[in-house]
Amino acid sequence: MIKTVDIVVIGAGSAGLAAVRRLVKETDNYLLIDRGPLGTTCARVGCMPSKALISIANDLHKANELAAKGWLPWPELSVDLPAILKHVRRKRDYFATGMVEATHRLAGRNLVEGRARLVGPDRVLLNNREEIRCRKIIIATGSRPILPRAWKPFADRIFTSDNLFEQPDLPRRMALVGLGVIGIELGLALARLGVEVTGFGRNPHIAGLHDPRVNEAALEAIRREFPVHVGSEAEVAVRGNGFTIRNGDRSIPVDGVIAGLGVTPNVEELGLETLGVPLDDRGLPPFNPNTLQIADLPVFITGDANGSLPLLHEAQDEGFIAGSNALVSSSRCFQRRTPLRICFSDPQIASVGCTVNHHRQDAVVTGRCDFRQQSRAIAEDRNAGALHVYADRTTARLIGAEMAVPDGEHLAHLLVLAVQQQLTVHQLLAMPYYHPTLEEGLRIALRDAAEQLPDPHPAAELSLCESRPEAPLC
Repeated sequence: MIKTVDIVVIGAGSAGLAAVRRLVKETDNYLLIDRGPLGTTCARVGCMPSKALISIANDLHKANELAAKGWLPWPELSVDLPAILKHVRRKRDYFATGMVEATHRLAGRNLVEGRARLVGPDRVLLNNREEIRCRKIIIATGSRPILPRAWKPFADRIFTSDNLFEQPDLPRRMALVGLGVIGIELGLALARLGVEVTGFGRNPHIAGLHDPRVNEAALEAIRREFPVHVGSEAEVAVRGNGFTIRNGDRSIPVDGVIAGLGVTPNVEELGLETLGVPLDDRGLPPFNPNTLQIADLPVFITGDANGSLPLLHEAQDEGFIAGSNALVSSSRCFQRRTPLRICFSDPQIASVGCTVNHHRQDAVVTGRCDFRQQSRAIAEDRNAGALHVYADRTTARLIGAEMAVPDGEHLAHLLVLAVQQQLTVHQLLAMPYYHPTLEEGLRIALRDAAEQLPDPHPAAELSLCESRPEAPLC
């Protein structure tokens, strides 16, 4: 049996749904195919349940801090981890159910649950039975947690973001292998909930950081919460009902292992080899990040499936781009947003724009603020971490930042706006900074950067009035 439609979208995650939202404005002649479960990775196993867990862990941590200072009548709060995990699942179910309902409302009868495999750039095989011919294909199959090949024999005993929240309870001694964003978030939350966590990272840098001094500040803060070993491989071996982690000359017994090694695209058995283009060592084809088009084919690859930027806001943008280009005869180039990445640790770790690995050191100046000395952070006993901002030495434009600071998500959004609007260090210094706020730490970093700029005009933070009288402010 052969069916014909204009466009096939494979995957009903964030990228796939964003593509469909674009398609439905102009056509009903499409199919959205998903092998299930519906509900998006973010809602089911990613962003939302992890943030619910982090919120509870942070509340408990703050309560215990207050108790230690004599502000509460009890010295220590007890933790009912099974009850906490049940609460997280209730939150997860709320978000996931909402996304399932939204998917059905959006796609309606155009949604087909099943497995899709490409058999060419214009053909898709559904459930190995029904062939669908189409004009364009959008691949949005998402990703899954990475598990090393050596772990395959005991993979069912490894915790990942895909199965952690389903557990009725968790072991009390856990090894965290991999210290990227997901690993740091889960490790810190569980440590604050009473789990004995030990972290291991082959990369000496954590949570995607590149700046050595910011990374050092982040590590210093995280190590106050749980032991962290970086810069060498961790070997995992089964030991009875638990595991042994070997790292250098260390051998640590644990009851469970969390894999925080990142994600890999879901492209196996998708039939990408039928497209007639070379595939890289991950099985991925070449594609244009501004059009999402694979080579010159009528096929687009979006979101986590292309292995480029596994972040929800990027997946939504890529779905929009792919959906827009699937509707036209010639693909259009879309400007991508300024890079932004946030780890919801404590202090929060964030990267904005071009960081130190993207530019020549002699082409930029780095403005620094040590948050151990930041006044608002000291007042709240949150004085930890560092903020570095990077500015073009010639133009004084802000080009990026890295930070591990309290409430870094807010500073990161302020800075990504500044980078995207191509604001200079002096323009940012001219804005008001209320006292006492964490944002004053940004002013310290900007002043540091301004002093290093070979600026021909005065680096004053207030501009001179013109010859005409200045108009009232309000």
